[in-house]
Amino acid sequence: MKSYLLAFMAIFLVIGLSACGETEGNSSENQEVDEEMNAEHVPPEQFSNQFLEGEFEKLYNQTSADFQAMVTLEEFVKLGEGFNEGVESFDLMSEIPIQNMTEYQWISNQGDKGIRSYFADDLTIEGLQLMPIADFPESDENYTENTYRMPVNEDWYTFWGGTNELLNYHYPLENQRYAYDLLVMKEGVSFNGDPEDNESYFAFGKEVVAPLDGVIVSIENNIEDNTPNIETNEEQLLGNHVIIEHANNEYSVIAHLKEGSLQIEEGDNVSAGEVVGLAGNSGNSSEPHIHYHIADSADWENASSIRIKFEDGEAPVRGEAAAGF
Repeated sequence: MKSYLLAFMAIFLVIGLSACGETEGNSSENQEVDEEMNAEHVPPEQFSNQFLEGEFEKLYNQTSADFQAMVTLEEFVKLGEGFNEGVESFDLMSEIPIQNMTEYQWISNQGDKGIRSYFADDLTIEGLQLMPIADFPESDENYTENTYRMPVNEDWYTFWGGTNELLNYHYPLENQRYAYDLLVMKEGVSFNGDPEDNESYFAFGKEVVAPLDGVIVSIENNIEDNTPNIETNEEQLLGNHVIIEHANNEYSVIAHLKEGSLQIEEGDNVSAGEVVGLAGNSGNSSEPHIHYHIADSADWENASSIRIKFEDGEAPVRGEAAAGF
């Protein structure tokens, strides 16, 4: 899971995951100021309409000081006007709490443009991304022949997953188009404690299991876990991983496992639900989680990702629970 968001046309401020400290001063006076500011701010429910109606200066004034240091009002207006061309409406797709903010996502009436924004509790807009939406309808209808379950033993959280780029940043990439990034969330956060310590993250060390019977065809077990939010390993993208061959030439790719945690060897037969390793933070990963997709070849970098048919008939998307065994 990358710590940045991919975009071709974007205004985006990277958001810190630590909570903001309280401001010193008289609390009643601060509350009055906050209430006055909130009364003037556009609420998230009205954002897309205001954006489409060209109320750019009003929305810009609601963005954070850091945002405005990166983007001028003139740039904001120019991008907004160009982005709105041909759009009749934006529909809200998701509303997801992420640490101390809330992410909102809208898609245009024709499904070809998306907006992602981040609102703080005081309605300050901390981040905004405008993006064209890729569309691959033919492969979206092509499901795996086998029926799978998620490679976990409990309900996890779908951080990325779905059939458009708003819901799934993997989607433009043919070899990862239908991939899932799963982590463990509790009360809207993925960790408790030091954000630079893997042990603080609820996903770290959780059991990862085979999603279906198969044969182990590739493993890596000796890549060091990254320091969360400080480093990623872009040279060894999958990190510690396992690739399992199933019937019908379908291959499970499970990545970012904990160093030294794999409990299988190449050539081993595994059964659905059998533990293969533990969740970690190795490879191209910014915090402990697992990446999972089905490929049509063990050579995953040159393969095509296949949309997964799940046993319960469900297909979780960003922000939804992903049920395991």
